[in-house]
Amino acid sequence: METWSEYTRFTIALFAILTPFAAIPIFLGLTEGRPDAERNRIAASAALTVFSVLVGSALLGDALLAIVGTSLDSFRVGGGIVLLLIALSMLNATVSPVKQTPGEADEAANRSAIGVVPLGLPLLAGPGSISAVIIEVKRGYGWEHMAVLIGCVALVCLAIWLALRLAVPIGNKMGQTGLNIMNRLFGLLLAAVAVEIIANGLRNLFPGWMT
Repeated sequence: METWSEYTRFTIALFAILTPFAAIPIFLGLTEGRPDAERNRIAASAALTVFSVLVGSALLGDALLAIVGTSLDSFRVGGGIVLLLIALSMLNATVSPVKQTPGEADEAANRSAIGVVPLGLPLLAGPGSISAVIIEVKRGYGWEHMAVLIGCVALVCLAIWLALRLAVPIGNKMGQTGLNIMNRLFGLLLAAVAVEIIANGLRNLFPGWMT
């Protein structure tokens, strides 16, 4: 197992990647005119989808890397770049194309199960969060490490469910400006995490260059 401070860092970083503050305006737009009970079901569906995707990534991460034939350090560099792109979009208060393209956003309006697609996947649980979970899995060993990591994922998904369930009052209270400010703050935090992941990967890939 890692230290608890490392798990805390991972939880905060994962929340920054999945930040529901970016999803709230999209959630409100996609569920406009729907009754509160249906909105609550969509929020629960989105959180459950995120949990399923990320736990599946944690359990199958080793097999995925083995099938692709990619080393962990190469994956760290690639995953860190994805996180950095998402962070830069968050600093600009926009949804990163890595998470959702304009075409996918237009298609989403015609979907009935919007809690699964596009809210759960790929808007929330996208390449960035999947990469972060796989990288974190490889930082420790044993079932205790996996259990705590899944607990961290569950905690973040609970926060996402609460944020989407309370999307209407949060949106009314904070407004678009307030949501954008929160996005930028989490984007700055995520950028720092991304740079650290990239640096660690490069240090191991090119040990002679980093001395």
